[in-house]
Amino acid sequence: MGKSALTDVQPTTPHEGNTLPEKDLVRDGDEALDFLRKEEVGDESSLVDERKLVRKIDIMIVPLMFFCYLAQYVDKSLLNYASVMGILTDAHLDTNQYGNLSILFYVAFLLFEFPHAYMMQRFPLAKYLGTMVILWGIVVACTSACKSYGSLLALRFLLGAFESAISPSLVLVTSMWYKRAEQPARIGLWYLGVGIGGVVGSLLSFGFQHYKSKVFTAWQIMFLVVGIITVLIGVLVVLLLPDNPMSSRLSHAEKVGAVERLRENNTGIENKHWKWYQFRECLLDPQTWLLFFITVCASVPTGALTSFGSILTKSFGYTNLQTALLNIPTGVIAATATVLATWSAGRFNARGFGIIACSGIGALLGGSLLAFTGNGSRTAKLAGNYFTYCTGSFLPCVYSYSSANYAGHTKKVTMNALILIAFCIGNIAGPKTFRNQDAPAYLPAKITFVVTGIIAIVLTIVLLAYYGWENKRRDAAPIAHVPDVEFADKTDRENKEVRYKY
Repeated sequence: MGKSALTDVQPTTPHEGNTLPEKDLVRDGDEALDFLRKEEVGDESSLVDERKLVRKIDIMIVPLMFFCYLAQYVDKSLLNYASVMGILTDAHLDTNQYGNLSILFYVAFLLFEFPHAYMMQRFPLAKYLGTMVILWGIVVACTSACKSYGSLLALRFLLGAFESAISPSLVLVTSMWYKRAEQPARIGLWYLGVGIGGVVGSLLSFGFQHYKSKVFTAWQIMFLVVGIITVLIGVLVVLLLPDNPMSSRLSHAEKVGAVERLRENNTGIENKHWKWYQFRECLLDPQTWLLFFITVCASVPTGALTSFGSILTKSFGYTNLQTALLNIPTGVIAATATVLATWSAGRFNARGFGIIACSGIGALLGGSLLAFTGNGSRTAKLAGNYFTYCTGSFLPCVYSYSSANYAGHTKKVTMNALILIAFCIGNIAGPKTFRNQDAPAYLPAKITFVVTGIIAIVLTIVLLAYYGWENKRRDAAPIAHVPDVEFADKTDRENKEVRYKY
């Protein structure tokens, strides 16, 4: 099971005077190939209108993915909103303890990535995702009962453990339903949960600050209500999200069409066997570590803003209610940047450009305005704060690289886990740049935004150069097409028909 030989595409050889039929050429291939061998009659895909099929798929899975990601962003950000709603006083937290709560969330996020990667490959993907959503919704609801640093630490760890399944799950779902050119836009649609989540979270904070009760404080009722809503979203995912195209609610012809149209990806759909050689190959692939360190650097500002965004805005001289309202545009900006970055990635094959633009506008421009404008320039600092929220839109472009340029199911889930580990490292480092002794200006943190943005841009340029070199090398050594290699669960380095997307 862990050996490359089991996934070899066997050459056509004589067998009692005849050649082997195509269905016998691949062993231990993709689940999609097993489905086609058993179910495809020969003309089903020609009976299906592909544009109508894609619209049907969009309606069936994109809204559920969006609400999962929306819930994930809102839920992890509730602590940020609660920071100006009294939780610091009620739980007796200082700045360092508050920062540790954010860090522990990402420590758990990091620790559980590889366990999730293995479990997602072994179990039905949608059911596993829905279960994780339900579990973290319960954790969010229980946070309303916390009144101490220790209890908040425990629940933040559990929240990070369960939420860490969301992004790799959604990347896998996207890659098993869409062509490579279609993936950036779909990733962008569910990643809009970040931008819209920022708006929703700010409105929730503003609304619940008007709540008065002797039973619950404003931040407590906010955690309770949002947690219950998240549990309901998880139940819908378990009931309605298909585990893969082959087991979906599509008609027989539509299932065949949904699978056949993905042959051009050369990345497969699903394989339930963990293959250690693919795991090792992922760790030795140059693109892996370029994407890893791009993600680390670009995640430092986003991690800091997730925890200290409200505190930073308030430091410009605004009240708690004004801070809640002024945080609303941050979601709109993040959503707009996501749409533009992912649309250009799909339309112009320009994922790298999206990363460079997000880091340039967000980290460089936004960080510079925050760091280098005078203390009296409140408007300029607020504008810089808004620009920094563009930075987070680099992540769907990185996800799109993982779904488009990594083939072999074990290699793909390994890369998804590594991206999230890199994301965690950046998000752990981000809050640590905000130190008590630097308050209220936090100048070192703002300069860090600029430096990490520059590094992310340079590494992205190197990545694009590597893809160009590798594609030219493969074009110079053309090979004959091997039947069904698209669903043979071969990696992108084994299957020389793969060309890397930019």
